[in-house]
Amino acid sequence: MTILAAFSASRHSSAPLNLAIQIARTTGEQVIAAAVVERSWAARDDMVEGEYLAYVRGQATQALQRAVAVLPIDLDVTPVVHESTSIPTGLIELADAHRATMVCVGSSSSGMLGRVALGSVTERLVHTARVPVAFAPRGYVQTDGRITRLTAAYGGEADVNGLIPATAELAASWQAKLRIVSFTVRNTAAFAGTIETSAEELVVQQWSRRTIAEITKQLKAIRDRMAVPDVDVVVGAGHDWNAAVQSIGWDAGDMLVLGSGAAAPTAQVFLGSAAGKILRRSPVPVMIAPSYRRG
Repeated sequence: MTILAAFSASRHSSAPLNLAIQIARTTGEQVIAAAVVERSWAARDDMVEGEYLAYVRGQATQALQRAVAVLPIDLDVTPVVHESTSIPTGLIELADAHRATMVCVGSSSSGMLGRVALGSVTERLVHTARVPVAFAPRGYVQTDGRITRLTAAYGGEADVNGLIPATAELAASWQAKLRIVSFTVRNTAAFAGTIETSAEELVVQQWSRRTIAEITKQLKAIRDRMAVPDVDVVVGAGHDWNAAVQSIGWDAGDMLVLGSGAAAPTAQVFLGSAAGKILRRSPVPVMIAPSYRRG
C-alpha cells in the first residue's frame, strides 16, 4: 500500500513529504512523492506545446528530486511527475493508479505558519477525494518518530459518518493512542447582561455530560465487535473556535481526525462547515476521513 504526498514544484514545499514520512514510519507503507504538471488544454501534436511541457516537466523533476534527496534514507520514497488537466485531478488519478490509502497535502502559502489553510487545490480535493486527505500545517518539518495519538473530533454528524469506529480501527492499526474530543464555542460576550456566567457554565457542563455519555455509548457498541485501545474522552470549550481547539492540549506526534459532513457521498471526503473552522485552528496535522454510512 502507498501514501501519496503532493509536492508543489512552484512553492518547493516539503511539508506534505515530511508528514507522509511520519505516517509511513507509523504504517510501514511506501511513499509516492508526486509533482503534478498542469496542462490546461487537450494534448495535441504541437512542437511548441511539446517543448514547453517538456521544460516544465524537467523543472518539476529537478525540484522533486532535490526534495526527495534530503529525506531519510531508511524509507521507500518514489518520486513521480505526472501530467494532468489540473492538480486535483492529477492527484486523484495518481491515488487511483497507485491504490493509495491516503493523500498528503500542504497548507496554502497564505495561511499562518504552523496552521492549515485551504487553497484552490486542497479546497477542491476535500470535496472530491475518495481516500482520506491529510494536511500538513504550513512549514511542517517533523519527520522523526511516528504518529502516536489520534484525536477524533466528535460532532453532530459523527454518528452518521462513522468517524468514531473508523478512527478506533485506525488507532488500533497504527498502534496509536485514541482521544475523542467534542468542541463547543460559547460566546458569553454575546449574552452580556442577559445570562449569568455561572448559568453559562452550567449549560456547558450539562452539554458536556450528555456528549460524553453519547460517545461512551458508541464506544461500548464498537467494543462489542472489535478491540479498541484505551480512550480519553474530553471536551474543548472556549469563547471562540481557536480557544476551544487550543484548550485540550496538543503534543508532538498528534494528528486530528475530522469526519466528512452530512452532504458527503458515501466513501468520499467532504469538509463540513464546523470541520473547516476546526481545521484552520489545528496546530497539528489534520486528516479528513471519507463518509462511511451503513445501510
